[in-house]
Amino acid sequence: MVKTIHFKLITPEKIVFEDDVEAIYAQGVKGSFGILPNHIDFMSTLAVDTAKVVKNGEDIIFSVMGGALQFKNNEAIILTEVAENGKDIDTARAKLAKERAEAKLGSAETQKDIKLANAALAKAMARLKAASKQI
Repeated sequence: MVKTIHFKLITPEKIVFEDDVEAIYAQGVKGSFGILPNHIDFMSTLAVDTAKVVKNGEDIIFSVMGGALQFKNNEAIILTEVAENGKDIDTARAKLAKERAEAKLGSAETQKDIKLANAALAKAMARLKAASKQI
């Protein structure tokens, strides 16, 4: 029985992470889920949030800006526009982005302004969550 999952996290610019892992945990648009080796085939649309993989017993947290996950035959792929390893995130910059998004949300006058501010806030929060190793 296979004991690992071959995992790739891909953006249009690069492969952010590729390795064999013991588990994957992510935030789908309809809720959280986890995948262990030999799981049934699975697909999910991802929320703007975090994803975690377990490699050699260690948690690696990524910020993921939406996208999709596909799992089949002990191979998993996340395709997303933007993803960052939590250890590489500049928390000061992410905190400033959060503050700017909150200020825009507070002064938003149209539904479009509210949606844009909420999207920016979600992205900043995902980055801060990943940087602090939360999922």
